[in-house]
Amino acid sequence: MRYDFDNIIDRRNTGSAKWDFADEFFGVKDILPMWVADMDFRSPPGVIEALKQRAEHGIFGYYHVTESYYEAVMDWMKRRHHWEVQKDWFVLTPGVVTALSFITAAFCQPGDEVIVQTPVYFPFFRVIENNHCKILDNPMCLDSGLYTMDMDDLRKKVTARTRMIILCNPHNPVGRVWGKEELYAIGKFCAEKNILIVSDEIHGDIVYPGFTHVPFITVAPEFADRTIVCTAASKTFNLPGMQTSNIIIPNGKLRQQMLQAMERYYIHNLNIMGLVATEAAYRTGESWLTQFLEYLQGNLHFLEQYIAERMPGVRIIPPQGTYLVWLDFRNAGINPARLDKFVREDAKVGLEAGTIFRAKEAGFERMNIACPRTILAEGLGRIEKALRMLS
Repeated sequence: MRYDFDNIIDRRNTGSAKWDFADEFFGVKDILPMWVADMDFRSPPGVIEALKQRAEHGIFGYYHVTESYYEAVMDWMKRRHHWEVQKDWFVLTPGVVTALSFITAAFCQPGDEVIVQTPVYFPFFRVIENNHCKILDNPMCLDSGLYTMDMDDLRKKVTARTRMIILCNPHNPVGRVWGKEELYAIGKFCAEKNILIVSDEIHGDIVYPGFTHVPFITVAPEFADRTIVCTAASKTFNLPGMQTSNIIIPNGKLRQQMLQAMERYYIHNLNIMGLVATEAAYRTGESWLTQFLEYLQGNLHFLEQYIAERMPGVRIIPPQGTYLVWLDFRNAGINPARLDKFVREDAKVGLEAGTIFRAKEAGFERMNIACPRTILAEGLGRIEKALRMLS
């Protein structure tokens, strides 16, 4: 079956944060939203059909997570990532960010430090600060269009109060898919310093040809006992509104601490439709994902060609994974302090400012390219037109 990713689906008046809230968020009328990490594509047909069948049953009482659900997730991880996950490792949560909050509460005390590698997904900051902990910023290095971890900086900054690192793999927003050697280096360092590794792998299924997502737990056997991996079908199959995530914790003691933190807020039940959608996605969505990744690669190629030919002052940080692209406007002739206003008001394109990800320098924007190519072309055309008006 061929899926039509060119079909434009009107998402307005559906409660979409990306589309219905864009004008209010950016303060600009008729802005083209290319922000928020969800897709403008329908989820796989098997997901939609499973939800229809469950809705037609008509009873939505309390649930018990089925063996079939666990099997679907475990089979996916084994098939796609060569990762043998055991059923008793699972902790189900209503979203990865929610899980990060519980994890921080479970393993850190007020005043403890949590490492992040900026620029990075901005909810990490709120999770840490909301739990009265301190952000230990370990900025990545950008050299010749490639971001790398700065291990020397990390060694200098870690203190006796450093408890945890939130690793983003693949990395949002810069698109790095960390290699095994890089992951081993950070894992070895954290083991030496007794630092818990929390690996956010929500984008792990979305990688470009030539790159492979490595689940952190598979890097070395000795890391499994000190690692928590956060996964979900949400980015892979466009299900973030389903609020269902699978947190993988091999160490029973750590798992129990996590469950105790959740118990404080009596988190016992997830949305039954989220469970249905997640299982159906992992069971029926593989061919859809294959075609989506092909289409996404085409979008990236289109973006690269368009910018190279028509926006010579703009540079792409080539993503290795995710459907998010980190754009570098530093040589585009725009005052970095005015870049956000330029993109929003002059171009009328809704991108997310690099500053909210705490990039070391101003001049970056995050673009979501998980959309029909005509929408991508329109957004690029608006930016190109606005750049020409500057000259």
